[in-house]
Amino acid sequence: VSVLLAADDELALPMEFALQQNYPNPFNPSTQVRYALPEEAYVVLTIYDMMGRKVRTLVNGVEPAGYQSVLWNATSNLGLPVSAGVYICTIQAGDHRQNMKMILLK
Repeated sequence: VSVLLAADDELALPMEFALQQNYPNPFNPSTQVRYALPEEAYVVLTIYDMMGRKVRTLVNGVEPAGYQSVLWNATSNLGLPVSAGVYICTIQAGDHRQNMKMILLK
């Protein structure tokens, strides 16, 4: 009988809030956005274009503590494909707020 134990790092909760760079970046047709929550929080993760217009809300709700990830398939809230260019990903979780640039190539 063999037992597989997970390494301590895999079970550990993050020590601080963090929005990690999306991968891949530049991307086409989709990209993964990862973030770390040291505790449960109400999270709003939104994509904006360079004019400041809201393009897509990917997360809007309570998320558990831990390492989270969400996929953006380069579509708007209406399900329409967006144009190539630079987009800003903004995350708000409790008192924390962070932004990052993402580049969509066509």
